[in-house]
Amino acid sequence: MKIAIASDDGKTIASHFGRTRGFIVLESDGKSVGKQEYRPNTFTGHARGLEGAEHGLDRHAPILNALSDCQVVISHGMGRRIYEDLKQANIEVFITDETDSEKAIELFIQGRLIDRPELSCDHSHE
Repeated sequence: MKIAIASDDGKTIASHFGRTRGFIVLESDGKSVGKQEYRPNTFTGHARGLEGAEHGLDRHAPILNALSDCQVVISHGMGRRIYEDLKQANIEVFITDETDSEKAIELFIQGRLIDRPELSCDHSHE
């Protein structure tokens, strides 16, 4: 399976999914971590300069497409609409209070990573 972690620096989990500089994308067999890459964020609405635009499914289509090969997404925070859109796309989502990507992966593999959807935000960017 592939796991995407929102990260500005390739180590720390970003606090805002849409504003992250990129995504650590790694493969896991459920016991260990394999191949890993870093995908620069050129596809979220924020990265494409759509600040203040209406949050909607069409706006999220580029990120859903860019992460369509991933079965899991981990972030330290994200908007409620992208959280729901990822889930509707059959991607398991974890909003975590953990900020270290390696620790989050370790917790995920152990089945101990907790999704904290209350950390999502229902904000407007207007």
